[in-house]
Amino acid sequence: MGQGGEPRRAHACDGELGAAVARAQDGDEAAFAVAYRIVQPGLLGYLRGIVGDEAEDVASDAWLEIARDLGRFRGDGAGFRGWTATIARHRALDHLRRLRVRPRSAALEQDAVLDLPGPQSTHDLALESLSTAQAMELLRGLPRDQAEAVLLRVVIGLDGPAAARVLGKRPGAVRTAAHRGLKRLAGQLGVAAGGVTDGGSATLGESA
Repeated sequence: MGQGGEPRRAHACDGELGAAVARAQDGDEAAFAVAYRIVQPGLLGYLRGIVGDEAEDVASDAWLEIARDLGRFRGDGAGFRGWTATIARHRALDHLRRLRVRPRSAALEQDAVLDLPGPQSTHDLALESLSTAQAMELLRGLPRDQAEAVLLRVVIGLDGPAAARVLGKRPGAVRTAAHRGLKRLAGQLGVAAGGVTDGGSATLGESA
């Protein structure tokens, strides 16, 4: 985890997150609150992309499970983000199964849209030029695999292998889905598609 393909904002928090999780596993409730504060915004943005307005309730269920099973977690800060995303996704899919509806493509939270990480690739320029309403509309139109890949890579900040583990897919498939989703968004915004190549892979793409 934490390789070059991961957004810089996630790197900046991973050390603090890993330390907080370790203290929380020793029973430090304040440290658990720190971990929650770091992880929750991205997790909630991701869940909004799957279950829409029910994201808060699903996130609450996920955090109950996270708190219950915290002692079983082994890993660093980046690993904790991937672990919590996996739990949240399972709770979201359980919720949707109960409702007997299919996951919504994507609808980002305002904070997630307006505070996307750099560096400035065509991917980032495409997304950062969106208003919140535009982001919701355009991401809603993406195929589910592309929308989830973009949410995991950009909003939660997972690297390719971590996002693949959450989705139960190969890293190459997730990389391709994220690439295609962002390329489609860039095209809809009139950003030159030629920029969405390996040159922009520092943020979301990884080599196969």
